[in-house]
Amino acid sequence: MSAVSDSAGADNCFDIEKVSDLFEGSLIDDDDVRMDDYLEAYEEIMKFFLLMGSVFTFVSSDVRNKLDILYDLRQQDNEENKHFDSIKTMLLYEKGASLLHQKGYVSGSRTLLRLHRGLEFVYEFLLRLQDVADEEKAHHICKSAYNDTLAKHHPFLIRKGAQVAMFAIPTRGELFKRVCNDANVSNAIQRLPDMLRNMQNVYNRTDQLYTLEELHSLP
Repeated sequence: MSAVSDSAGADNCFDIEKVSDLFEGSLIDDDDVRMDDYLEAYEEIMKFFLLMGSVFTFVSSDVRNKLDILYDLRQQDNEENKHFDSIKTMLLYEKGASLLHQKGYVSGSRTLLRLHRGLEFVYEFLLRLQDVADEEKAHHICKSAYNDTLAKHHPFLIRKGAQVAMFAIPTRGELFKRVCNDANVSNAIQRLPDMLRNMQNVYNRTDQLYTLEELHSLP
């Protein structure tokens, strides 16, 4: 019974090691990111948002929608046409086929750009959280990470709502207990630097692809 409970608990936790491995494995060639690994890693990040509760509602509802759009596009691929197999192939396909501004078309490039911006926020929040003591409140860390990243893309009302919600963020120690099993906290903290390094590599590579194709300003 306890083994089943432990397994169920693990499935409902933010798995830092899994995110690290998926992001590391997503890097293909010298300049590309495999879509399936990226989306699976983001499913774990989605767990992080959900485990934080209403604090991250301003992010989680939008993330779920964006992931589902990309899954739908990925399912359109076949052996002959793998337009959505990677981030690079998607950007090149949608840009080359003039789909980015086509009426009625839900662009994967535009959709992933929103996840890309969200990833920067998660990275900055967890990076800065490393330097905070377990007993210290983490809301100011979250607020500064948000203001430096996602806030630049959010309208006023969402920014205000997000900043108010962040006051509910607990101490660093309580935060890690909430998103990881108590028994996994020490291991999660130990694995965090590797995850952040791999997350940053994926972020930087994706950012470079959007820069090369001049797609950072997609509406």
